[in-house]
Amino acid sequence: MKVILTQEVLGLGDPGEVVQVKNGYGRNYLIPQGLALMATKKNIKTLEAERQRIESSQAREAEKVRSEAETLAGIQVKVLARAGEGGKLYGSVTNMQIAEGLAALGFDIDRRRIIMADGPIKALGTYTLPVKLHPQVVVEIELEVAPEAVEAEKAAPKAEVEAEAAEVEAETQEAVAEETAEEAEAPAEETAEEQPKE
Repeated sequence: MKVILTQEVLGLGDPGEVVQVKNGYGRNYLIPQGLALMATKKNIKTLEAERQRIESSQAREAEKVRSEAETLAGIQVKVLARAGEGGKLYGSVTNMQIAEGLAALGFDIDRRRIIMADGPIKALGTYTLPVKLHPQVVVEIELEVAPEAVEAEKAAPKAEVEAEAAEVEAETQEAVAEETAEEAEAPAEETAEEQPKE
């Protein structure tokens, strides 16, 4: 079914847009919540008549959001992820993780406002992502996907333990070799003593 959005619906469209949605989504959610109207000829004519009012209210809302946009523009978010050789990630970085990173910096941004046109990020590196704070206000943030230091930290103690174990094993083998050498010398001396004198 086709509906006319009366408000911004994240992931669907902006106010005044005519969009195609599933019947159940339109009838059971969008229309009862006041987010959309049925796209009838009458409603489309009404929308055309109200378009100027909608645009002016959108402009007022955009002004309110611009101050937040200025503080958010160019901010750098760092997300740690497990990565293999060549910088390829085990899994991917999603807009949910980016939203959590922004929340840690004091920005409460809905994850659906972070636009990831190419889908989740699957490699280490620095990325520029648009954030749609309002239909008329889009800012860009810097995302740095860095490798988790946990693996390196785990590897360092493990290497130390392995080195110590190797050292202990070498000392043990040395002691065993000395004992074996002493035992080999002792029977030779006893045998020499046991031989009768002529």
